Amino acid sequence: MRQHSIPETMKAAVMKKPGHIHTEQQAVPVPKADEVLIQVMAVGVCGSDVHYFEHGRIGRFVVEKPIILGHECAGIVAAVGSSVTRLKHGDRVAVEPGVTCGRCSACKEGRYNLCPDVQFLATPPVDGAFVQYMTIREDMAFPIPDHLSFEEAALNEPFSVGIHAARRSKLAPGTTLAIMGMGPVGLMAVAAAKSFGVERIFVTDLEEVRLEAARRLGATHTINVRNEDALPIIRELTNGQGVDTAWETAGNPKALQTALYSLRRGGKLAIVGLPAQDEIALNVPFIADNEVDIYGIFRYANTYIAGIEFLSSGQHDVMTLITDRYSLEDTQQAMERALHNKSGSLKVMVYPNGMQ
Repeated sequence: MRQHSIPETMKAAVMKKPGHIHTEQQAVPVPKADEVLIQVMAVGVCGSDVHYFEHGRIGRFVVEKPIILGHECAGIVAAVGSSVTRLKHGDRVAVEPGVTCGRCSACKEGRYNLCPDVQFLATPPVDGAFVQYMTIREDMAFPIPDHLSFEEAALNEPFSVGIHAARRSKLAPGTTLAIMGMGPVGLMAVAAAKSFGVERIFVTDLEEVRLEAARRLGATHTINVRNEDALPIIRELTNGQGVDTAWETAGNPKALQTALYSLRRGGKLAIVGLPAQDEIALNVPFIADNEVDIYGIFRYANTYIAGIEFLSSGQHDVMTLITDRYSLEDTQQAMERALHNKSGSLKVMVYPNGMQ
C-alpha cells in the first residue's frame, strides 16, 4: 500500500439497532492491492438509509447486526493499494457504491447492477459511508473536476438512477415526460431528463417545497396532488393524448396507477420507486390495448462518467437541493431530520471530516 499520513483510528456512525445511531472509534481500513482508501468528505442521506433506520429492513435485506449506513458519497483518495494505477493520493472522486463480481452473465452483458454477488454500501450486511475513511475497489471511484463540489459528486448517485431510467425507457429529445414523486431521486430524475433534452416535464408531489425545487431543476409543469388531480391536467396540456413517457419514483401505488394512465398510446412506463407491498393492481387491458412498454429500474449501470459530465456542465443547480447539513457525530439527528421533515427537507448531507 502506498500512503501518506493516515491515522490509525477514525470515527464511524454505527446503527446498533433501527432508530439508534452512535459514533464510535474504529480502525482505519487498509486497502487491498486493487483498492483505494477514501477520506469521505460528503454523504447524502438516501431514502433507503431512512427506511433501514426506521424499519430495519427493505424487502429481503434485513438489518441483523450493527451496520453503518450511507452510500451517496464522495471524497479524497488518501492511499492506494499496490496494484492501483488509475488513481493517486489527493485525487477528488465520486464513489459508485456497488462493487460487482465482473464475472457473472449480468456483469459480462454490461448490466452489472443485476449482479447477484454485488456488495452495495449500506445494504445489509455491507457497511456504508458514514465513516471518516472507507475502502473501495479502484474502478468504483471516479475522478471529479476541481469545480465540482463533494456534495454535487455525492448526488451523482441518485442522479445515476435518473440517467439509467432515461436510457432504459429510451428517453429522446423533444418528448414529454411525467415524473410522479419529487423526493431526492425524483428531483434528480428531473435534472437527468433535462440533460436528455426532454421538451416538457410534468411532475407531481404533495409538498410545495419539492415542486418548487423541481421547477428550479427544469420541470415545466408542477402539480400538487394534495389539491389537484394530475390526470386531467396532463391530458389537457397534451391535447388529450398523454405523455410519451412516465416515471414513478415514490413507490406509491396510486402514483404508479396515475403514471400509467398519464401515458399516450404506445407510451413507456418506468417503475423506479419501490412500494412497501409486493403487489399493486394495474389495468392489464389498458396496458395491452395501448401497447405500453414497462421498464423495471434497479439502481444503475455505466452511468457515473456521464453523470459527472452532466453535473460538471453547470446546467443543473443541484446544490439548492441541500437543505440540511450535519457532522458525523450528529448522524442520528440527520436521519431523524430526513425521516420527520419531509415538508421542509430535500437532501440531508453528512460531513464525516468536517464541513468544507
